[in-house]
Order: sequence, then structure tokens, then C-alpha cells
Amino acid sequence: MKKDIHIPNVEGVYIAVVKEYNDIYETDDWNAYIINDKTQDLEVVLIVTSGYSDQNITSTFRKKIDKLPAKSYAKIELMQEALFALNNQFKVSFFQGNTMFEKTYLFRKNTINERALQAIPLMKVKGVLKK
Repeated sequence: MKKDIHIPNVEGVYIAVVKEYNDIYETDDWNAYIINDKTQDLEVVLIVTSGYSDQNITSTFRKKIDKLPAKSYAKIELMQEALFALNNQFKVSFFQGNTMFEKTYLFRKNTINERALQAIPLMKVKGVLKK
């Protein structure tokens, strides 16, 4: 019966961790975003994040976005730099039409850093991107 279950590939949906200036606190903050680079809206987007290593594990963070329009993005969470020493996992599931999609994005420990910055689609900023 497992062979009868079709799980479609996720394309055009990314997770980015971006370093941005915070005008209120006058600090440089790292924020995680979900990006919908598709031409269709995503509905009931569920994001579950956690960090882990051999010795440590963070609490689990959950976020729901009712609708993420086509060619748009939304902030997921503020990330403290201490978390970059851990593997940071983002489990994303969403509906596109009547089809459910699911993908896990993994930022391995120490891969979120200034040397890894690249252009981020749609956002016109630099960050670390997982496709």
C-alpha cells in the first residue's frame, strides 16, 4: 500500500535565513523566511522548526500561515546566533489546490554565516538559502 501513496516534489518554495538591520533595537538580526516563488498561492502553510546536535536540542517552534500568495514571502522567526552551532531543521507542509506537499529543509551546523550569503529570490537581500 505504501507504493500507492504519491508524495509530490516541492519546487519553488524555499527557506532563507537573512541578516537584517532592526531599526527599533538598532541591531543586526538573523531572521528565517519562507519564500513562495511559485505562480500559485500556498494555503494552510505549517512550519515546524527545531535545532539539534549530539548534546543539545531546542524547543520546537510552530507557525501557521493561512495563505502565502504567489511570488511572496513571510517571516518565520528571529534566530539567535547561538543556534547556528546546531543543525536547524524546518519542516514545511502546505496545500496547493487540493494537493498536500511536504518538505524538510536542513541547515547543517555552522552553515549559516556571513561567508555563505547569496542573493535571495524575491527579497532583494542576501542570506543563506535552502531549496
